[in-house]
Amino acid sequence: MRLLIVGALQGHISEAAKIAMEHGAKVVQVDSTIAALSMLRGGEGADLVMVDVNLDVKGLIDNLTSERISVPVIACGIGNETEAAVAAVKAGAKEYVPLPPDPEMIAAILEAATEESSAIIYGPGPMQKALALADQIAPSGASVLIVGESGTGKELVARAIHKKSKRSEQKFVSVNCAAIPENLLESELFGHEKGAFTGAIARRIGKFEEASGGTLLLDEISEMDPRLQAKLLRAIQEREIDRVGGSQPVKIDIRLLATTNCDLTEEVRAGRFREDLYFRLNVVTLSLPPLRDRPEDIKLLAKHFGAKYAEVNAQPERPISSEVLAMLASHYWRGNVRELENTMHRAVLLAKGDTITPDAILLSNELGTIGDAETGSAEGSPNMVGRTVADVERDLILNTLQHCLGNRTHAANILGISIRTLRNKLKLYGDQGVPVPGPREAERAVV
Repeated sequence: MRLLIVGALQGHISEAAKIAMEHGAKVVQVDSTIAALSMLRGGEGADLVMVDVNLDVKGLIDNLTSERISVPVIACGIGNETEAAVAAVKAGAKEYVPLPPDPEMIAAILEAATEESSAIIYGPGPMQKALALADQIAPSGASVLIVGESGTGKELVARAIHKKSKRSEQKFVSVNCAAIPENLLESELFGHEKGAFTGAIARRIGKFEEASGGTLLLDEISEMDPRLQAKLLRAIQEREIDRVGGSQPVKIDIRLLATTNCDLTEEVRAGRFREDLYFRLNVVTLSLPPLRDRPEDIKLLAKHFGAKYAEVNAQPERPISSEVLAMLASHYWRGNVRELENTMHRAVLLAKGDTITPDAILLSNELGTIGDAETGSAEGSPNMVGRTVADVERDLILNTLQHCLGNRTHAANILGISIRTLRNKLKLYGDQGVPVPGPREAERAVV
């Protein structure tokens, strides 16, 4: 856990840093948002930023967003500085923490920031076997290709491999190749020099340099443009990269992990993925089973997500009825663990009694549309005769987005399309005047 503290916080900096370090965090402090941006651009990454509320929080967050530096920001201030706190949250800060720092609150923030990167819920069965292989290969320096359907936990397994590797004390850096526009991905991976292109206002260290000494995960690598695949191959072979606009190669030292939900051998045959790059990545292949092949894990995961979202939404933790567990066990789970997580989140919001019962469970049918779990059969499916393919596709995409509470990444995974394709479709629908639900609108729609 890497914590960056921005500002002096009127003498409370040492106390906050001490509390964080007692909980295992590595703490760095800078005096200004300009210094913080310079450090993050320079590859000194952070998992969490705590910034003095009296500094330019909005400017910091706007710069982080425009430069695609993904890190949560927490605003801190002395006592109840209400106006500044409200302004910081409106600017995009995750929350406001009053100072002097409360040890329990700091500990909870650090735990929340790291929780999602560590929890893998499983029992005896195929997932246990996959993780046993992950443990076996973790100490090596070999490249690993992690394959599996969307939502099976590929990034979590990659993080687990890093934590049990010889580089565990170094950085783990992840980049989603599907979530970054093609024209920006090269700069994201390899960095750029100031003035290399329009908008390059300062030198930016890329993910390869940021991860040097540690582990780099290329998530959904099958989405990478073939031109960039050639540059990636050179970086792996030569252990050096060229920044965009740079004149000198930069040496790197990384362990490379990659994930895909595609059959890369088919991508190679189709000419969409380089064969030489495939063999470079495929030193070890780790295949993760789909959720439908993990029936014993469904109950464990359902209870875990039920408890998690009860706490998040300040709801009582309700037991799950045996009827619901049977329904969940028999569902196909095209979206795997992510789909189950969304289902349980919705169930927590919809449950009315002391138990989560079938009327709180909304499942997607084979077409991806949302219906009551008891009537979502083929007999209850809407008649599509006479409708255009475009109309059916639009309903499928919008219903899936609503099912995912507006989370576009989850929706794209369930639909089996890239986040780029989903964004283009939603922009088209918006231009046509079709309402597109965001996270808040989608959640209100099911309450």
